[in-house]
Amino acid sequence: MQKPARIRDLGIIPGTLPTGPLNAITDVPGVRVGHTTIDNGADLHTGVTAIVPTALGGGERGVTAIVPAAAGGADQAAAPGGGRQATLPAAVAVGNGYGKLVGSTQIDELGVLETPILLTGTLSVFRVADALLTYLLDLDPAATSLNPVVGETNDGFLSDIRRRPITPDHVFHALSSASTGLPAEGCVGAGTGTAALDFKAGIGTSSRVVPGDAGAGTVGALVQSNFSGILTVLGNPIPADSVGEPGGNSCMIVVATDLPLDARQLGRVARRAVFAMGRVGSDFAPGSGDYAIAFATNSDRPPLPERDLRPVFQAAMESVEEALLNSLTMAHTITGFRGNTRHAVSHETLLRTVSTRP
Repeated sequence: MQKPARIRDLGIIPGTLPTGPLNAITDVPGVRVGHTTIDNGADLHTGVTAIVPTALGGGERGVTAIVPAAAGGADQAAAPGGGRQATLPAAVAVGNGYGKLVGSTQIDELGVLETPILLTGTLSVFRVADALLTYLLDLDPAATSLNPVVGETNDGFLSDIRRRPITPDHVFHALSSASTGLPAEGCVGAGTGTAALDFKAGIGTSSRVVPGDAGAGTVGALVQSNFSGILTVLGNPIPADSVGEPGGNSCMIVVATDLPLDARQLGRVARRAVFAMGRVGSDFAPGSGDYAIAFATNSDRPPLPERDLRPVFQAAMESVEEALLNSLTMAHTITGFRGNTRHAVSHETLLRTVSTRP
């Protein structure tokens, strides 16, 4: 049994831009992440992952204002500093639309994000969306319209997906436990039962610091990886040994930044995030639902000039590439539903195959 390790800790360094302090999406100020993991050691390997912009979901962990009455917390609507902000600029990019991304059309239409972003298994999307509404309505008793955003990938190879085991309490826990620390990766939350490139995968995250004349900023990414292809690391293909198992399908990518970008610019960033899947070997299969959601936490300044976007695009692609690799190297082998097994990628094989650089 190998110990899970982040790809960078193995000595494999994707890209050239520096990372943030945690090398995670939570390096972006105003972004928190929480998980609820369901793993009964047998036929259930699933969960919920919450990406919570502080402006849209309340304060830090432990502040009662972010725990609704339905979750056992105080029935308060106001977050620290004067309440929940209405929206943040956002965009969605669709690599292939074979998925159930609740709330995407309103983001497309209005260019704004109204709620935290939740990830889960395919058939639990609608239960998660309903619980998210309950959570937010408790936070804001005056609200009459909200656009919950919930993405998914299919974890049915390792988990009994028809059971739809997610309850409101699972959703409330992921939201109310979200923190600004380093998020757990691998077989946790919405990644508990997912696989990618014929290996066990799950949740991964990474970040990059973007220099610039207008002031440095951070781009961070979090992924739920569950797609097919041949694992490729720094240009080196690493085929899986297993034969005949389904390759997995779909990928959810969330990109956050504190750089001042408008919705149109965030759409350009989100498209680059999907492109990054090709760097790690995705075959972009016809049954794969590949989506990226990008949002900005800083809308107080005018948007960056177009000429300054090149390093932002680079940061998005590098952070997504590394997040995808972390989702694999931080995962462990799981045997689940009907005895199906998905093996973790061998770190020894990675190091033997890949030419590393400092």
